[in-house]
Amino acid sequence: MSLTLAHFSDVHLGPVPLGDVLGDFRLKRLIGGASWHFRRKALHLNANADLLRADVLAAKVNHICFTGDLVNIAARAEFARAAKWLAQCGSPVDVSMVPGNHDAYVSAPFGTGLGLFRSYMQGDGQAGEEPFPYVRLRRNIAIIGLSSAQPQSLRKAGGTLGKVQLNTLAARLSDLGTRGFYRVVMIHHPPLPSQAPPRKSLTDAEELAAVIEAEGAELVLHGHNHRSMIAQLKGKAGITHVVGVPSASMVDLPGHTSAQWHAYSVSRARGQWQTRMSVRRLDGAAGRFVDGRSGILGEDL
Repeated sequence: MSLTLAHFSDVHLGPVPLGDVLGDFRLKRLIGGASWHFRRKALHLNANADLLRADVLAAKVNHICFTGDLVNIAARAEFARAAKWLAQCGSPVDVSMVPGNHDAYVSAPFGTGLGLFRSYMQGDGQAGEEPFPYVRLRRNIAIIGLSSAQPQSLRKAGGTLGKVQLNTLAARLSDLGTRGFYRVVMIHHPPLPSQAPPRKSLTDAEELAAVIEAEGAELVLHGHNHRSMIAQLKGKAGITHVVGVPSASMVDLPGHTSAQWHAYSVSRARGQWQTRMSVRRLDGAAGRFVDGRSGILGEDL
């Protein structure tokens, strides 16, 4: 029997609240607000994100994985609105989230910021502000959530995991692998070296890759680059498929990868894990999501 997952990322819900830009002034927030109003608001449409959410829910997958950037400049009004949008995706039991760099654009109070998403970012049985990584077990699948979201300097959009997360991840991957789980790692930033420009990259990507090579994982899901990416990492425990998804709200225009989400069907075949990936993409002219490419990771894709 297969288990199905949906993955989307980089929702970037608008609008950016101008009052928060000026009322809780930070230079980085001002620059981000200007970028939204003069460029990005024409690219990221709430209507597209709503269509994607409806398409995901219609597919009736077993679990939803969301890899961050629900907001834009980490303003209080953004978080309150985004929490309502996320709640319409499903209950925290059925939806797992990790934060992105825009969710931690500047330092913000936890209770009125990322804390509003807390129940979507906790492991089974966790309570309070538990540290990452968290682990959720859904049948024979283990979902491991990492946080690469750290406030950055003016021109940077990168991320960092740190030694504590990396060491804990190594231990949990080893344990879950020994117990026979299919391990899905969620992170916002591309996890491998050179997958993003230096100012937008994960600072400890080499260390993360070394952990995965040593301990193994079947699938790593990420966002951040706003385009579809498929890579493989060969390690002692076998091959790890590393897949990035485009923005969930991007317009369907030349020069941009339109909004997409990916569906994964995980099953056992000939004593091995098999992962079938199917793309659902926005057809702007039709105003709906349609089938894209599909196939088995490592064979067709």
